[in-house]
Amino acid sequence: MASGGGIRGGKAFKAVQTGGPSGGVLPASLLDTAIDFDSLITAGSIMGSGGMVVVDEDTCMVDLARYFLGFTQKESCGQCSLCRLGSVQMLEILNAITEGKGRIEDIDLLIELGEGIKRGSICGLGQTAPNPVLSTIRYFRGEYEAHILEKKCPARVCRGLISYYIVPDKCKACLRCLRECPVGAIKGGKKEVHVINQDKCTRCGICLSVCPKRFSAVECVPGRLTNGD
Repeated sequence: MASGGGIRGGKAFKAVQTGGPSGGVLPASLLDTAIDFDSLITAGSIMGSGGMVVVDEDTCMVDLARYFLGFTQKESCGQCSLCRLGSVQMLEILNAITEGKGRIEDIDLLIELGEGIKRGSICGLGQTAPNPVLSTIRYFRGEYEAHILEKKCPARVCRGLISYYIVPDKCKACLRCLRECPVGAIKGGKKEVHVINQDKCTRCGICLSVCPKRFSAVECVPGRLTNGD
C-alpha cells in the first residue's frame, strides 16, 4: 500500500480482491494475510492470476460482487447445469438487491447457490465463480442487509438506492443544475433556492457533476428521499 502511494484522495482502504474475476474480496482487517495459496483459500479467496484490485470506501460490495459474477457468468461454457443456471440465478438476485427489490432470504439463497455451484462444477471457473459473492457476504453482510432492509446503498453507488439533494444554505441559484437536468426535475429560478423533485429525478448525477465546486450544493445521500425531506 505504502509503495503504491496509498489510496487516491486520502480515502479509506476498504478491501482487496485477489486472483482475478473469480477471486474473493478481503476486508481491511485481513490486510496482513500472507499471499500464498493456502492462506488465501482459508480467507475465502484464491491466488488465481496473482492480480489484486484495491478498493476504497466509495466501492459498494454488492455491486462489486455483481460486476465480477457478471463477467464469469458470461464465460461459462454451459456444460455444467449448476454453473450455467446457478450463476444466472445468482446474478438475477444481485441485480434485484442493487435495485432495491431484494428480500432478506436472498442472502442465504446466494450462499446456498454459491456453495452448490462450487461443489458441482467440473472446471475451475465454476468452482471459483461464486467467490466474490460468498466473500462479500462473509465480510460485508451488513451492506447486503442495508440494501435489502433499509433500501439504501451505504457507498452511494447503486442508482436505485441513492438520492440527490440540494443543500439550501449552499445553493447560490446559479441555474446550472436546473438547465442541465435532462428530465426537468429541478425547480427554482434566479435568487431562488433550487429543489429536486424526487419523484421525477432519475438519479443520473448530472446535477452533482455540474454544480460548481466552490458551492458544492448538491449532495448524493444513501437511500431514497421523498419530496419534503
